[in-house]
Amino acid sequence: MTDHQTAQPTTSRIPADQLHAYVKAIWEQAGSAPREAELVADHLVAANLSGHDSHGVGMIPSYVASLADAQLRLNLHAEVVKDAGAVLTVEGGKGFGQVIAFEAMERGIERARRLGICAVGLRGAHHIGRIGHWAEQCARAGLVSFHFVNVAGDPLVAPFGGADRRIGTNPFCAAFPRPGKPPLVLDFATSTIAFGKTRVAYNQGKPVPPGALIDHEGLPTLEPKVMHEAPFGSLTPFGGHKGFGLAAMCEIFGGALSGGFTTHADTLGTTHAIINCMLSVIIDPAAFDAANAQAEADAFIAWVKDSPLAAGTERIYEPGEPERVRRAQREAEGIPIDAATWTQIHEAARAVGMSEEETARWSAHLR
Repeated sequence: MTDHQTAQPTTSRIPADQLHAYVKAIWEQAGSAPREAELVADHLVAANLSGHDSHGVGMIPSYVASLADAQLRLNLHAEVVKDAGAVLTVEGGKGFGQVIAFEAMERGIERARRLGICAVGLRGAHHIGRIGHWAEQCARAGLVSFHFVNVAGDPLVAPFGGADRRIGTNPFCAAFPRPGKPPLVLDFATSTIAFGKTRVAYNQGKPVPPGALIDHEGLPTLEPKVMHEAPFGSLTPFGGHKGFGLAAMCEIFGGALSGGFTTHADTLGTTHAIINCMLSVIIDPAAFDAANAQAEADAFIAWVKDSPLAAGTERIYEPGEPERVRRAQREAEGIPIDAATWTQIHEAARAVGMSEEETARWSAHLR
């Protein structure tokens, strides 16, 4: 238990459809058009359903704070600022990332279907959330994709060998579609844990895993408060120098190649805004001379999953399978929400104009 709380808060569950309706209502109250509010709710609730509470509805207070800072801009759309055929550059203008990235992927999907491949450089979008969501969008269209993302101007992670925050959590994601089967989806932050997971642990009064954090003196700590209370510490890169190297390439591919920006002394943010840039490469597998691609992929997955289990292991998961398992569980049982997060969401809803009576009625759906 962390020392900022004396007792672990209660965790309740709420049906996904009710949570979706609440999120949509919050953003419509804030001024989003119905379609924008729906896309934001789709994304945040899907993240919770997948077990990634770090990127789910707990982000709402941060988004509301960014809106108050006049950083998050409502009802904007993806703008193609350069069309080079198989390469598109898309400006986000600090619009809702859940809308901007969705529309950017729509354009990339259309172009990849026509040309076989498309690289989309998306820049300047407000937080685009769980990157797996965008890879899954491509996979539903039958397309392979991989994505390099930077969190521009918002350092939270120490470089390998460093003792203070210099880079973002900079996710990497890839997906491989399989007709008639769920896609293979690899999606991870290049930090040992995502920043949002420290928020979840902080709200729940729990420690983080060993090796995930260092304090302001560069010393290892299990306390998530070092990411939420001054003096601030840092996340660590996963896998030492390997995670740091991948994070650096995500920073440059996502931030520089897109025409956006990278993190350095001149670009450090001073507001609540989370700005993402993303390089996405979207490929039609039919464009390759690889008629046996699906059979080879299936054979590999079967081979790997047939390995004898190590002690204490219940099963070998293919990429994307843990999220599917959690999704099925949470669709049946409801999405868990701790009391601190639920209170923060209510406060954010009231900050955009909802009455106390309106926010209170959503608590009737908790169980």
